Amino acid sequence: MEVLHEGRTHTPTAPKARNTLALLLSRANQIVEIPALIDELWGDNPPRSAVTTTQTYIYQLRKMLCRAVGEEAAARFLVTQAPGYGLRGDEDRIDARAFERLTEQGKRLLTMNRPEEAVLRLREALALWRGPALAGVTTGRRLEAHMVQLEEIRLTAVQLRVQADMRLGRHSELVPELRSLVAAHPLNEWFHAQLITCLHRSGRRGEGLHAYQSLRRLLDEELGLRPSLPLQRLQQHLLSDTADDDVSLAEMRIPA
Repeated sequence: MEVLHEGRTHTPTAPKARNTLALLLSRANQIVEIPALIDELWGDNPPRSAVTTTQTYIYQLRKMLCRAVGEEAAARFLVTQAPGYGLRGDEDRIDARAFERLTEQGKRLLTMNRPEEAVLRLREALALWRGPALAGVTTGRRLEAHMVQLEEIRLTAVQLRVQADMRLGRHSELVPELRSLVAAHPLNEWFHAQLITCLHRSGRRGEGLHAYQSLRRLLDEELGLRPSLPLQRLQQHLLSDTADDDVSLAEMRIPA
């Protein structure tokens, strides 16, 4: 997490102040109740001074904002309103919100069969990521849930971008990236299906079949499972050298 204003960093250094700010940012333009802040900061073991200490962290954030943008603007950004506190402002200034908006636009463009525009929008969304979600913040259970949600949306954005690139015929270019994605997400059958498809469409049918066998062994050893039916059908198409151009994309949907 990083707070930037006019090229200067204003990120709080105290861990719990960072935690407080992260939770407020995750619910921008909403009021975060004091009990929710206490739960995020201390879980099931809050100190007796939890309310007072939380107020101290809010005070520290106000001082940080005052130094960055001035007292008047800080008062507009960080508000006190029963039953808690809230951050007001343009959500597009929060990378996570901009990422969600751009991903949704990319998805909509792909649905409209405009893959070139979809790729540009999705690349813009993914470029906002510089590492794991909320790196540098010791998350409690509320921020942990938010972090998991962001990572899932990130995975969906990658899948949508791969799908758009495939529609544009960029199969050979995608092979190295898909190999990395398969290594990073070994149990994600969607990535395996796209790798196999891209290998076949690049004239590398043997490598595609080898990729299928690697997945089959992995699923058997790790989970005692066989590849899903769409992947089994994809293997059969490769064996007969009649791979359907849409078999992997049509039968292995990206989660909504």
